[in-house]
Amino acid sequence: MADLNQTPRGERVHIGFFGRTNAGKSSLVNLLTGAETALVSPVAGTTTDPVFKSMELLPIGPVVLIDTAGTGDNTELSEARAKKTREAAARTDIAVFVRTDDSEDAEADALRTLFRQRQVPVIEVWNSVEGSQPASDRRVDVEVDLGNCSGGEGLRRALAEAWSGNEEAAATSGLVEAGDLVLLVMPQDIQAPKGRLILPQVQMIRELLDAGCRVLCIKTEDLPDALSDLRKPPALVITDSQAFPEVDAHLPNEIPLTSFSILLSKKKGDIEAFLAGAETIAQLKPGDRVLIAESCTHHALQGDIAREKLPKLLEKRAGGSLDIQVCSGPNFPDDVSTYKLILQCGGCMSNRRGMLSRLEAAREAGVPMTNFGTALAWLAGITPRICW
Repeated sequence: MADLNQTPRGERVHIGFFGRTNAGKSSLVNLLTGAETALVSPVAGTTTDPVFKSMELLPIGPVVLIDTAGTGDNTELSEARAKKTREAAARTDIAVFVRTDDSEDAEADALRTLFRQRQVPVIEVWNSVEGSQPASDRRVDVEVDLGNCSGGEGLRRALAEAWSGNEEAAATSGLVEAGDLVLLVMPQDIQAPKGRLILPQVQMIRELLDAGCRVLCIKTEDLPDALSDLRKPPALVITDSQAFPEVDAHLPNEIPLTSFSILLSKKKGDIEAFLAGAETIAQLKPGDRVLIAESCTHHALQGDIAREKLPKLLEKRAGGSLDIQVCSGPNFPDDVSTYKLILQCGGCMSNRRGMLSRLEAAREAGVPMTNFGTALAWLAGITPRICW
């Protein structure tokens, strides 16, 4: 996880570099970063696992550059490398394809088709080798000469143009205005890291301050006293989804209530799809397969939401044991068709494109998907009470 002075990876624009082996992807990444970020070698297939580099790229801002393994690889590791490249593609906000010739590349073309379907901007870069020129009928957006380290400015301009207008809306858009008092009810339990707040809480505080709101942070047990001390009620209360029953019990109905997870699902996913997915919890039966997906990896402690709390609540509602699988980090099953329901975490460590890619995989398989917050609201019977 990034330290407190860095923009989290989930809040950065992900720029992926794709193309045949030895097309110059790693050299192009190094040209943009101004450092030897990626290993460069004349040996084909030097890049195996994707290389991620966080940096500031003006005028876009915080970005992650992803150097992927080359397509057209015929080695024994080709399929493993291709799988890692597809995982990187699922999180890509802007796709950069690098070519040195006009030879056919079915694997790269399949990625191009995938990006078009997902409406991901694609930039075609021609890397001139000894003065080589692209065919007149092939699209080229930027020409570079990586042998002479030239063309980086043209690519920066193309990236900025591709991202213009694609900025994410704030999670609290439509819920608060400048000058509003927002009450954050934040349980500080064993899951909270020592000496600091969890990432969704930090992100929400920053967003609300940027919006000109006044933010008051309290623990769950302090809610009754805090409400009585305030001269007027808060415009919004945001809490941990696990605290919904306790917070709702003390909060007047006229005060809007939501959670960090629900707001993240609105910002990074499709809240309407998640709400519809939560309704299908009522259809679960003993023995059904359920996938619980997390966007980060962490050491699970006692009482972990994904491995203990949610499974217990779901099995109580289903009336028996469920076949529950948990996946963490970027790993997401290639085939989710055998599951009755997918529950996704809030995604504070995921970018919006990565979340939407999982939703698309679930839709294609005909499997409903929800997130932790909306599921917990439904299980607590307070979905109509929640705002987003």
